[in-house]
Order: sequence, then structure tokens, then C-alpha cells
Amino acid sequence: MSNQYLDPNLKVFSLNSNVELAQEIAKVIGVELGKCSVSQFSDGEIQINIEESIRGCDVYVIQSTSSPVNENIMELLIMIDALKRASAKTINIVMPYYGYARQDRKARAREPITAKLVANLLETAGATRVITLDLHAPQIQGFFDIPIDHLMGVPILADHFKSKELNGDVVIVSPDHGGVTRARKMAERLKAPIAIIDKRRPKPNVAEVMNIVGNIEGKVAILIDDIIDTAGTITLAANALVENGALEVYACCTHPVLSGPAIERIENSKIKELVVTNSIALAEEKRVDKIHLLSVAPLIGEAIIRVHEEQSVSTLFD
Repeated sequence: MSNQYLDPNLKVFSLNSNVELAQEIAKVIGVELGKCSVSQFSDGEIQINIEESIRGCDVYVIQSTSSPVNENIMELLIMIDALKRASAKTINIVMPYYGYARQDRKARAREPITAKLVANLLETAGATRVITLDLHAPQIQGFFDIPIDHLMGVPILADHFKSKELNGDVVIVSPDHGGVTRARKMAERLKAPIAIIDKRRPKPNVAEVMNIVGNIEGKVAILIDDIIDTAGTITLAANALVENGALEVYACCTHPVLSGPAIERIENSKIKELVVTNSIALAEEKRVDKIHLLSVAPLIGEAIIRVHEEQSVSTLFD
């Protein structure tokens, strides 16, 4: 390894959710992944063995809490407990994708705020810091009483489109009101205008009426979201953009949850290319031609080095 990281007190461990990304991150930093084994007893209980001394070390644990969400969260909590009991100096959770982030407020009566519960669980287990990427709602940072470094995926997505030869004027489109800030950040980087899709349901279970706020006619539209799950919203939006005169439609997101009918919907939609990051491990059957995968390893690796060396992380995005 060429860029060997010199401080032996920095240790990086990976759990099962995204080993490929963890290996890339370790390579960026210049360390070997720490030795630990994660296995299950025959009744499904999780067993973790840390196979090297971590006493007095600054430990970084890489785990996205993507599907199977509950298993991945449990692995992480058990790992934190093991590290705490093995006298790690700091336990830094690197969570490229924060599961349950969409349950961040009470939208209806008698609902849980699961994003807060997960924060409580991590802190109670013994985490001393969280490094995460594009939280569904940035306010989730306030659910923690420990430091949280919130990284942005927009620059990585924007750079990809900057390097592409797009044939025509670009417009950045937010698929709903909630994503306008994100769209604006992307638009600033691409020096492009923005448009917003306003969705209305006349009554429950009636098809959505889409109004497009902004000028998209004859332009190359780039839809941006943080999470694409079943791909219903994004594919409807793409089709509406083309019907209203957009030249071509690209889509991008940080977290490719892509569950249920997502891949089929994307394949059959007007989306020319869907650009995603590897914050969530993408199964082989989901790696279709339309999907272009970008790595967040250089960003996360650099963030870990900066946290460890007590340098600014925010300057990564200037």
C-alpha cells in the first residue's frame, strides 16, 4: 500500500452492510481493515469477536443501516458495546446511510419518532461520534448529544454531470417541495436554474396531478433526491418533465435504497441515466445499464483523516 497511514491508533472496522465500501475507505486512508468476525448463533443472535487489541485506539466503524435494517442496526450496537468494553478511546460510527431517517417527526397522531430512537440507542451503546452522509432531514443532527459530522453528496453528483457533455441547457429539478435546498446546492455548482415539481392528490388514491414550477421546456433536466426507494416519485416526475417539453431527463440521488418495483420502474421510465453513490451496497441484480455508480469512499476517507487529525471537515465542501 503506497499511502500508508502512520498513526497506529487509528483503526477502521467494517461490519456486514457494505464491506466493499469499507475496503475502499481503508485504502483511501492507507490502513488495513481491523480484524473482527460477525457471525450468528443458530437462533439468529449476533456474535461479534474483535480479533486484535484496540485499547486506547480511535476506532471507526463503517456500517450503513440499510436493508436488512434491523439486523444492521443490531450488529452496530453490539459492535459498539464490544469496543467500549475493550477500552477503545473513541468509538466513531461511520454511517453512510442512516436507516429510519424518514421517521423524523410525528406526521400523524400516535406515531413514533424512530430517527430519534436510533440516535438514543447509538449513544446509550457508547458511540462518541457519528459521521454520516446526506441525512434525510438535517435536523436529525440535533437528535444527538455527541458530535456529528454531516457530509454532503451533492458535490460528487454535481462533478459527474459537470464532466458529461450534456446536449443543451441544464435545469435542476426537485421532485417535491422538501428537496428544494438540495436542488439549489446542485444548481449553484452547475450554474443552472432550478424547477420544482408540485404534486397534488385531488383525493386519496387518485392519480397525482403534477404542476411544474419553473421553465424546463427544451432543456436537459436533472432530478435530484436524497433517497430513491420504490422509485415511484422520481419516475412519475421524469415522465411529467418529458410530457411538458424537457429534452432529456437524468436523475441522481445519494442513497439508492431501490426496493420493490424500483428497478423495473426505472428501466421503463423516461430517465436516461440514474446516478447513485455506493452509500448502500448495490446488489448485482440492481446494477442495470441505466444506473451509474459513484464512490463516496474518497470523501469519507478524507473526512475520517480530518476528524482523526482534528482538522476542519466543512472545508471539504468549500
